[in-house]
Amino acid sequence: MKKTQYMIAEFENPAELLKAAEKIRDAGYKKFDCHSPFPIHGMDDAMGMKRSPLGWIVGLVAVVAVTAGVVLQWWTSSVAYPIVIAGKPFFSYQAYGPVAFAIMVLTSAFVSLFGMLALNKLPQFYHRLFDSDRFGKVTDDGFLISVEADDPQFDVKKTEDLLKQVGGKNVEIIG
Repeated sequence: MKKTQYMIAEFENPAELLKAAEKIRDAGYKKFDCHSPFPIHGMDDAMGMKRSPLGWIVGLVAVVAVTAGVVLQWWTSSVAYPIVIAGKPFFSYQAYGPVAFAIMVLTSAFVSLFGMLALNKLPQFYHRLFDSDRFGKVTDDGFLISVEADDPQFDVKKTEDLLKQVGGKNVEIIG
């Protein structure tokens, strides 16, 4: 017999999924996810999710990138190759703006892309939930909640009862 890894339940519409997510969160479950074919406004709050740290990461990298861009331009024009051009001083910070801005935008774009992929644990080419025939409905018209067996609150019977109690249909154990 395979070890239980997930339990999923199907819901009729986004409103039922949202209410069920709140009840599962209130029951103390932490390792669960809601699956729908489109984003549902308020789902993050209903699941009790925290804000993503990606904004802080990108902001910090942007500050570092601007600083590095200005320092690189200062070093090349003031220390490594000190040439007076048109009577300007060696440290002419006004000319450094466009290059520093371009470096900031480029590094921030890459960090936001790769940071988002890393925080979402992507790419993930296979997941145990793909073994369920019902899970295929999520890309079209299905609304599901999956609860991980690793959750401290998880008990096969209690979790199944809770999912049915909150309106879940076709409760399925995936092992």
